[in-house]
Amino acid sequence: MAVLLTHSTPESAALPLWPVIEGKLEAWLAAQPSSVAKWAAESGFKAERHRVLLLPDGKGAVAGAALGLGRLSDLSELSLWHVSGLADRLPPADFRCVGNLSPDAANQFALGFLYGQYRFERYRRPASAARTARLVAPANCDAAYVEATHRALSWARDLINTPASDLGPRELTAEAVGLAKQFDARHRVLEGQELLDQNFPMIHAVGRASSKPPCLIDLSWGSRGKRIALVGKGVCFDSGGLDLKNAQGMLLMKKDMGGAACVLALARLIMEAQLPVQLRVLIPAVENSVGGDAYRPGDVLATRKGCTVEIGNTDAEGRLVLADAIAEADASEPDLLIDLATLTGAARVALGPELPALYSNDESLCTELLRHGREQHDPLWPMPLWTPYEEDLASKVADLGNASASTFAGSVIGALFLKRFVSERTPWLHADLYAWNPKERPGRPVGAEAQTVRALFALIKQRCLPGN
Repeated sequence: MAVLLTHSTPESAALPLWPVIEGKLEAWLAAQPSSVAKWAAESGFKAERHRVLLLPDGKGAVAGAALGLGRLSDLSELSLWHVSGLADRLPPADFRCVGNLSPDAANQFALGFLYGQYRFERYRRPASAARTARLVAPANCDAAYVEATHRALSWARDLINTPASDLGPRELTAEAVGLAKQFDARHRVLEGQELLDQNFPMIHAVGRASSKPPCLIDLSWGSRGKRIALVGKGVCFDSGGLDLKNAQGMLLMKKDMGGAACVLALARLIMEAQLPVQLRVLIPAVENSVGGDAYRPGDVLATRKGCTVEIGNTDAEGRLVLADAIAEADASEPDLLIDLATLTGAARVALGPELPALYSNDESLCTELLRHGREQHDPLWPMPLWTPYEEDLASKVADLGNASASTFAGSVIGALFLKRFVSERTPWLHADLYAWNPKERPGRPVGAEAQTVRALFALIKQRCLPGN
């Protein structure tokens, strides 16, 4: 895994690397030797975003490099996405960032440098070890935070990228248990029949048709501070159940546990930073499969909360397993309850792959998270819990249905279903995310993406401070 060089690395041994804003190129060139300006002109370098200009010395070796940032107002707007993929375009040498970066910008620069080096190569033949470009931690950079974040996000991406043949409910459970042991967290796992015995009937119903039994992972850490509950959707593969998806719809369903992966990454960051919180993590881990024991359209399921749910669509399974876990988390009266889930295709139709849909029963909490998302370049977009749509969850035979007969407002209706399992006293955030990069971009290969983790960590870190 890529690492930052520490401040103990002699800067004289590292090559200079200048971040250059497009509109300030002339000012940067004016501060360089005239040969640099001539070389930049000959190379057609205009400081476009992601463009790299290698600067030669008098002997034909690389003397430094400039990174184009495109059209920014100043370096305070720099994000990790400006730097991601940079290491691939530099020669295998040590570099130091030249420029007066604020602590936030320095963290973004360093994280982007590391994050863009991620590759999922578990199933490829080992490549020959080649030396890559390395970065000396910028002067104002919190290297410990950057490296911890890089490790957590890379782990989440590995989990999401791993196919269901190697990451079923038990394997996801093992990953969570390994995290608990690493940080001396308390944990318990309910599997199969134990879910019914302990009153988690919907988790059991969704996962019972699979040859891999359903599980509930329950992790607790910390003994002081605010009570933070995290719930992640851990559907390790979603066939749609008896309401079977078509081939195209099933193709990426290994990533349907993306919410669980992001929750685990967030929990890892919280524990590694030793934040003064009482943390609880609940992950229902299941496969939604087809079989003789599969739950059916028209079935009525009991729930942990005590209400009943009529199944209108077995492909709306994520909200069912989340609901039982959310009810359990809510019962402990947390100061903040967060659930993350790849819940609806409707959210992607509305907002695309890069903007998770955010719902909350607390407007100020929602606004606060949106601000952190902007500051961390980890965006979310607010969506309404539009009460009139609750009638679409009505059932003639049960307390509510799990799906609407309408094709409208699918993400809103999914969030309204989950809201039924949250008490009015509990501040609650629900993020409907995609957890995937559908197109190739610098430093972001097609594959898993760990969304909302950095924004939520910043929110929780601020909220756990004394007086907040």
